[in-house]
Amino acid sequence: METELNNKKDKYKYLKITAVICLIAVALSFAGCGKGDSAASTKAPSAHSTTIVKGSENIKPISVSSFFKNVAKNTGIYKMIHTPTPAELAEEKASKEAMELAKEEQAAQSAADLAAHPVKGWQRLIMLAIGFLIVYLAVVKGFEPLLLIPIGFGTILVNIPGAGMGDAPDGMLHIIYNAGVGNEFFPMLIFMGIGAMTDFGPLIANPKTALLGGAAQLGVFATLFGVASMNFIPGIDYNMKQACAIAIIGGADGPTSIYVSGKLAPEMMAVIAVAAYSYMALVPMIQPPIMKLLTSKKERLIKMKQLRPVSKTEKVLFPLLLLVVTILLLPPAAPLIGMLAFGNFIKEVGIVQRLSKTVENELMNIVSILLSLGVGSQMTPEKIMHANSLGIIVLGLVAFCIATMGGLIMAKIMNIFLKEKINPLIGSAGVSAVPMAARVANKVGMSEDPTNFLLMHAMGPNVAGVIGTAIAAGVFISTYGM
Repeated sequence: METELNNKKDKYKYLKITAVICLIAVALSFAGCGKGDSAASTKAPSAHSTTIVKGSENIKPISVSSFFKNVAKNTGIYKMIHTPTPAELAEEKASKEAMELAKEEQAAQSAADLAAHPVKGWQRLIMLAIGFLIVYLAVVKGFEPLLLIPIGFGTILVNIPGAGMGDAPDGMLHIIYNAGVGNEFFPMLIFMGIGAMTDFGPLIANPKTALLGGAAQLGVFATLFGVASMNFIPGIDYNMKQACAIAIIGGADGPTSIYVSGKLAPEMMAVIAVAAYSYMALVPMIQPPIMKLLTSKKERLIKMKQLRPVSKTEKVLFPLLLLVVTILLLPPAAPLIGMLAFGNFIKEVGIVQRLSKTVENELMNIVSILLSLGVGSQMTPEKIMHANSLGIIVLGLVAFCIATMGGLIMAKIMNIFLKEKINPLIGSAGVSAVPMAARVANKVGMSEDPTNFLLMHAMGPNVAGVIGTAIAAGVFISTYGM
């Protein structure tokens, strides 16, 4: 991923490509608006409904007090000291059964919709063109080829007429999706690989950069308000659980987006996964204009002191302490953070190098290929060509932009109080696209001063963003999914 950020001609070319992608998304969405409107009409509440977020009438409303009550009841501390009553066990069982029933009903509804509205040949042709466009952006423009090449090929293969690669039960891409994408298995393995590839040293050496990772989660939570606003647009209809799943896209974390959508909105997992991974890949296009808009040249030239050495003991203890805190305070985030901690621990402990190297290299590569192919296999006309999909694409982009702004603004606020100033560019790395966001922050810094190396400083907020997005996911699941 080596893009010439200094070259204005290339920058404008990237902006044009972005505009083309957005126009294609708009065209695709409105091409299928008729079907989207009919689906929405069956779910929409009456005109006299007072619910702001449509479709949430059957979801228990959450007040400030009930929010904290739900989170408190889902802490590990509470669950360790509290013995569930028969009524609570029955309620939990009924909730799980209702979720499974909802998944089955959604699958049946999707099959019925597809039977009533068969995919037209020209729609598949457009999806094939988009698949080739994705491959072009990866190969020619260098936009995260490790992600976009398999996503593009998955899109092409699943849309080949008569090939049946995405058909149940024996289509290869269908098997891949059901084996690891739809059931959250691959995202867990990806988090284990991220842990094995990540050095938490910069965060340990400069813990205040964790605030930048936390500030970047502003994009996640601000998107909830955007979802409420989008529901006023005809043909777009989201409930609160779907809003939470869409909001996680703002963290630029594909595995977490898949995990949350699987828990709260499995019917939207396909489009959410595609949007999340697309924005991860487009980090070098989306972030630099925002970074330059919100920072002055003087701020971009700030040089930061070399980080202090971090001992091996600190690096070994950090994932364990992170896991213990998660277990005690937010168990719904433990699957993600637990796998991250496991991968990092086997790397830092130093006595199981065969395991750490396997997780970091062979396993990570294999799972990345399968996960990306599975994501691409969901790029079918019936899932992409309607207004709700356009809403997810737009909201995901807004969430990601706000997350980038949140990190930059927090860095500028921190500089008001710090004697040793930090370069605000590293705030943009607070999104959890590891290590793309950190590399982009370093690239923009070097475009101003070739001797200003910000990569290691940016890795602090970058890995904090991974943890922050997982915590946000745990909060959403604690609130609406448990």
